[in-house]
Amino acid sequence: MQVVSISSLKGGVGKTSVTTGLASAALAAGMSTLVVDLDPHADATTALGVQPGGQLDIGRMLKSPRKANLAGNVAGSSWVSNGSSNGTLDVAVGSAFTGIYDRPDLGRRDLRRLSAVLAGTSNYELVLVDCPPSLNGLTRMAWSASDRVVLVAEPGLFSVAGTERTMRAIQLFRQEFAPNLAPAGIVANRVRTGSAEHTFRLAEMESMFGELLLTPHIPEQANWQQIQGAAHSVHHWPGDSAKNAAKLFDALLESLLSGQSAVRDRRRR
Repeated sequence: MQVVSISSLKGGVGKTSVTTGLASAALAAGMSTLVVDLDPHADATTALGVQPGGQLDIGRMLKSPRKANLAGNVAGSSWVSNGSSNGTLDVAVGSAFTGIYDRPDLGRRDLRRLSAVLAGTSNYELVLVDCPPSLNGLTRMAWSASDRVVLVAEPGLFSVAGTERTMRAIQLFRQEFAPNLAPAGIVANRVRTGSAEHTFRLAEMESMFGELLLTPHIPEQANWQQIQGAAHSVHHWPGDSAKNAAKLFDALLESLLSGQSAVRDRRRR
């Protein structure tokens, strides 16, 4: 089971869109996938078409992590019934309750809460954790439970600077709490190909981050809000624009998984 956190220090860069795009690609590939919606806004839960039922949300599972029955409290995404994939896509439902842990002063024991919840299942090949746009307790809790971290950034000045700070924060976190954690790379999202500023910032990101800047980049897409508002997988949305976006997320997922295999090989050696 590979656990990957999707993080950003800056809000509004499309972090949840990247999470759901990767989830769509994983479902289309037939993978058994779990999305953990750790953001108190719970936007990923909404986009994945989850209908609230009697299950515990992730915040309440974190309250008593060793007693939490993750397998009994996940909710299935409506994407599975809407599409034709043989994959599994479950959701650990988000809620505002998780906000009680989004503090800068969480101790080492609290940072292990998500790890303890995830230890209750081995049913998934891939776990995607949608983090809040901060470096407070919830994000660090996610990093503690993860194998790798994907950072999402727009090619803009403040976002690039935030990504550089987040990379430093990951390095410090590895030294103190999670020596096996590795950066999976940086996704350049909402790229405008005709923008001179975006072209300049992408070149700057390539210079700063090298191979950590993942390809392909994800362009700005006018109908993405419509796709998310309809709680629909991009792989089953009509139109050439959605088909092109689906191919990009397929390639991005392949890049992410191949990088994970390389990390495992290095650890074995």
